[in-house]
Amino acid sequence: MNDEILIKAQRILDKKIEEKGLRKTQERYKILAEIYQREDHVEIDELYHDIIIHKFNISKATVYNTLELLVEIGLVTKHQFGIKHAARYEKAFGRKQHSHLICIDCNRVFEFCDPRLQNIQNTQEEFSGLEIKEHSLTFYAKCQRKECQK
Repeated sequence: MNDEILIKAQRILDKKIEEKGLRKTQERYKILAEIYQREDHVEIDELYHDIIIHKFNISKATVYNTLELLVEIGLVTKHQFGIKHAARYEKAFGRKQHSHLICIDCNRVFEFCDPRLQNIQNTQEEFSGLEIKEHSLTFYAKCQRKECQK
């Protein structure tokens, strides 16, 4: 985990909490830290379980509510990869734009970057006169990996 990124994310959270008149609870910071130490796309149940395993007492409702706050302020990105799967979350601050490739057998998420997508985005901005703030691209595929958990 990049401690510098986490510290900056915590400062952003501090500022937004103050702006909204919310309390600075250790649960909010624990959830933020848990997400920022990960390199995956986590479902709420898995995140909740991982926090509980570390002997931190928290309710699932707190995890849900905190994740919604973190998404709202741009520190976490929420993905809905297909209608059959629960939403997944990943850290957003300090990350470069990337796209996703999902195995339809094992549900594993792979990230990839392709500079050609930035060229497409730039071209679309130029022709449309709109400033694109974000985009998402997700491919669904069948694993060809031996370790695919079908």
